[in-house]
Amino acid sequence: MPNGQPKQLANLKPFKKGKGKDRDPRIRAHGRPKDFDTLRKLAKRVASEDVAIDKYNNIITRIEAMLLAMSSSKNPSDRKAFLEYAYGKVPPPEEKEEQTKTPENIIIPANMIARDFLDAYRDILAGNNWEYAFDGGRGSTKSSFFALVSVMLLVNNPQWHMLALRQVSDTLRKSVFSQLKWAINELGLSDKFKMTINPLEMKYIPTGQTIYFSGAGDPTNLKSIKPEFGYIAILWFEEFDQFRGEAAVRNVVQSALRGGDKAYRFASWNTPRSKNHWCNKYLAVPKPGRLHLRTNYLSVPREWLGTVFLDEAEFLKSVNEDAYRHEYLGEATGIGGQVFENVEIREITDDEIATFNGYDDGIDWGYYPDPFVWGRSYYSPSTLTLYIYDEYWAWKQSNRETYNYLINEKGITGNDLIIADSAEPKSIADYREYGANIRGAEKGPDSVNYSIKWLQSLKSIIIDDRRAPHHAEEFLNYELEQTKDGEFITKYPDKNNHCIDRTRYAHNLIWRVRGQ
Repeated sequence: MPNGQPKQLANLKPFKKGKGKDRDPRIRAHGRPKDFDTLRKLAKRVASEDVAIDKYNNIITRIEAMLLAMSSSKNPSDRKAFLEYAYGKVPPPEEKEEQTKTPENIIIPANMIARDFLDAYRDILAGNNWEYAFDGGRGSTKSSFFALVSVMLLVNNPQWHMLALRQVSDTLRKSVFSQLKWAINELGLSDKFKMTINPLEMKYIPTGQTIYFSGAGDPTNLKSIKPEFGYIAILWFEEFDQFRGEAAVRNVVQSALRGGDKAYRFASWNTPRSKNHWCNKYLAVPKPGRLHLRTNYLSVPREWLGTVFLDEAEFLKSVNEDAYRHEYLGEATGIGGQVFENVEIREITDDEIATFNGYDDGIDWGYYPDPFVWGRSYYSPSTLTLYIYDEYWAWKQSNRETYNYLINEKGITGNDLIIADSAEPKSIADYREYGANIRGAEKGPDSVNYSIKWLQSLKSIIIDDRRAPHHAEEFLNYELEQTKDGEFITKYPDKNNHCIDRTRYAHNLIWRVRGQ
């Protein structure tokens, strides 16, 4: 550093502000230098000024004073800048090599698995097959088993992800999502999973593995599901019979299972009634790598099912053994695609009607080409029998006109409860304004499937084709939907079913309570 007295910078002239000719030519109107070179020359001159004497009695320049202050600053950013001025940019700290996460090794306790699934569990652990197709009756714990196994496989294999599917995406949250959430809790892993509703996902926090959920309505959307690492190795089709045939399922598999040397494909469903359903025909053809298991509730511990479930099963067995064999034992008891095989067409006499201790009215709204349909029926819970014995079918009638007809011709009063399609709140409001005691049917995911299964489970649906001819025609001719290849699927077509819908709405309070 220089010794002696500070230098006198006689040639450093200050800028002079002013207007026009009076302004210093080196600056602009606002007092700033005209160009960067002028500013830099000025800055260099200022930086080289002698401004202080350090603790060693050395005279130091302004820039030396600034660097000295930076070197001893309490601000880490200043000290870092000083070092970079002296030695160049400070390299970032060395990133630690990511340690390979040791996979967990969880197992499912034997007391959490129903007896019929123990051999299948051992088969999965041994990796003997890759496709596991389990059908059967209600209460057999198929879905619970696959939920537990899926979580176990995911956690034990850090590079694996999972995709859970339903045909309709709206049903995912209350079915397979809830089932997996239950399994995670049962395995004591709740604190290790982050669950979100939008998007509907579950993420295993220690590794970042993801459980994805998707409907199969548009299989091309499945291609957009791409994990950040690893691959989808677990695929679960819940309610497999509702998917649109073997070709559609194959398309989903091809879109989802890409990469990796090992994968598991699970499918669970209640056995379809018809032997001609595509699922039943699919299982009839042996396939290498597939393990098929049909189970029912009889091997499940009674305390898992509860008294109400068991009583319902025994009651159905006593009044409708065919329905019991199908619903609870998982047997395919029907042929063809006919939905209602329990319909009986006969006269319902006035004397018989007089013994009924009530009735249920329902409305399916329509104008044209869909008709307006009102109907009346009576359900006998002691015999599991439904009686349909009155109807009104009309086209191109206003709400006022149909209401007047029901009042004048059918004897409807303000005390008669009508349950109508809730999709038309305006029509319901009109009827209320006219004086009707009316409410909308409660709907939800799978409500159509469940209500039709309730109708199928009845011992008899007795229809008087003279009093309710349109009901008789619809119930007798209603068939499962078919794929383009003519295969039956578990989907109920939304056509030629106005009277069926009317019946579902009328008994909405009955079958919804039964399902709780």
